Amino acid sequence: MTTERNEPATTADERTMLEGWLDYHRQTLAWKCEGLTDAQLRTASVEPSELSLMGLVRHMAEVERGWFRQVLVTDDAGPIYGTEEDPDGEFHLTDADTWQEAYATWQAEIDIARRNAAGFGLDDLSKGRSRHSGRQFNLRWIYTHMIEEYARHNGHADLLRERVDGATGD
Repeated sequence: MTTERNEPATTADERTMLEGWLDYHRQTLAWKCEGLTDAQLRTASVEPSELSLMGLVRHMAEVERGWFRQVLVTDDAGPIYGTEEDPDGEFHLTDADTWQEAYATWQAEIDIARRNAAGFGLDDLSKGRSRHSGRQFNLRWIYTHMIEEYARHNGHADLLRERVDGATGD
């Protein structure tokens, strides 16, 4: 599998630009994981951190679900990996956790995110509210936040990938 990364056109309208940059960052995370074994994808950065590429992908599946299902449309699907006892369960990997499952779950959440967002304009407010602040968000804010979230974690992915096999690149 070769992940294609496409930057949005420099003259795109706002929505196309936001969706394009979000997809670009989604593609970047997939690219950073490409060609590695499950064991390599589960490799933590440095002790005591448990941060791994597979953990980042599982985390982003949770983030996609949180913003585009729970907040945007009030689909109370619940967490994928987290539990009450282990709210950060996406990062706590075992040998039984596979890239195939993590990738498929992440892609399914992205597909749902795209479908849910298609029903909203950029200025439309979410049906749900933040569980922390109680605020609503317009779709523009959610897109911008997701771009920031992926960009930050792609920086982590750069370092993780370099540690795993020495590969570097933008």
